[in-house]
Formats: sequence, C-alpha cells, structure tokens
Amino acid sequence: MSEQAIRAENLTKIYRSGETDLAIFRDLQLTVEKGESLALTGESGAGKSTLLHLLGALDAPTSGTVYYGTTDVTHLSHDKLAEFRNRTIGFVWQSHHLLPEFTAVENAAMPLLIRGESPAAASSRALELLAEVGLKDRAHHRAGELSGGEQQRVALARALTGYPSVLLADEPTGNLDPRTGEKIFALLQDLHRTHALTSVIVTHNPEFAARCDRALRIAPGGLGPA
Repeated sequence: MSEQAIRAENLTKIYRSGETDLAIFRDLQLTVEKGESLALTGESGAGKSTLLHLLGALDAPTSGTVYYGTTDVTHLSHDKLAEFRNRTIGFVWQSHHLLPEFTAVENAAMPLLIRGESPAAASSRALELLAEVGLKDRAHHRAGELSGGEQQRVALARALTGYPSVLLADEPTGNLDPRTGEKIFALLQDLHRTHALTSVIVTHNPEFAARCDRALRIAPGGLGPA
C-alpha cells in the first residue's frame, strides 16, 4: 500500500478585494504519494502558485487542512511551522532569490545556517550539493557573477542542503531559455530520484508535465487530469 506524503482536505482560498470575494478554489482535495513527482498545470491565474504556497505552509487557507503524513501543518504555531519547513521542505522558485553579494556556497548553505549548524558543517554540505548540480568550480563565485542557469542550479542546491523529504518548485524553468530550461528540468528529475524526494512542480510546459509521474490541471472546477 502506498504511503501518503502530503494530503490536502477541503482547501478553500478566498481573497477579499473591497466588497468582493475572489475565490481561487473551494473544497479542493489532493493527495501526493511518497516518492511521487506531481506536475501542476493550468492557465495563468488558475491558482497553481497559490496551491503550492498552501502546500508549503507559506500561506494559510481560508478553510481546510494540509497534512504531511499525520502532521497537521495548517495549525502549527509560527515557530513550529518555520522549523517544520526548514527540515522538511525544499523550495525552488521561478526567480532564484539568491543574495547576489554572497557566493554560491554561502547561498546554498543558508538553510543549515538558519537551523543553527556550524558554518563549517553548512559549507561542507553546500559544497557537496553544488558539486552534484555541476557547480563545483563555481562554488566561490558571487551569485551575481553566475549565469541564469547557474543561479538556478545554486537554488536547487540550496533547496536540498537541509535534507528535505519534499521539494516544491514553482515554474523552476520559467525565466530560462528553452535549452537551459531543459537542462534544469532534467537535473531536477535526477535530484528527485537520487534524494528520494516527493516533488510537486508547477509548470506551464506540457512536455515537462508529461515527464512527471502524474500531472493535474487546476481549473475553476477543481483539479483534474492534465
């Protein structure tokens, strides 16, 4: 019997705009199995990124619950939630969000430094991941000196430095040219397998979505096959 990594029950997200309520989705149900790579597709504004933020406990639903295994992350305290995210979830965004004045290894080490690990231990782990994503020789270059594809590789290394079990990626190739985007997506798939991750990837690229274990499309009616 497969094991559930993430379960969303009756998720509703409504934004208040003046006198109007804008419902992104209502009573959404989603289960992601342990070890699965799941693609989320849909039109712009359909709620893909909103759903990913809710799954990553970066935003709270209007109603409903998100579980990681048996842990209800929706109702964790602020401090417990921050600790849970740091230890359990790696995030990759369309924009890499690197600190340009810091080196690649300093950026990649950040999750462990936040956790309180020693700089030596954090740097050692970061260097290991940077080598894995093909940046061994660029580890001590400032992020601002790297190409867009190299910066996204640093972001992938940073996402995995803290030994997460779940990777959430929001259009990780969206700012890259097609050739570089292909390389980054292939690397993401390799990391998914090598690190035994559960991955949820928002993408507008149907070819990338088809290469995941499962693809769902988010629309006003809810989630359905892509």
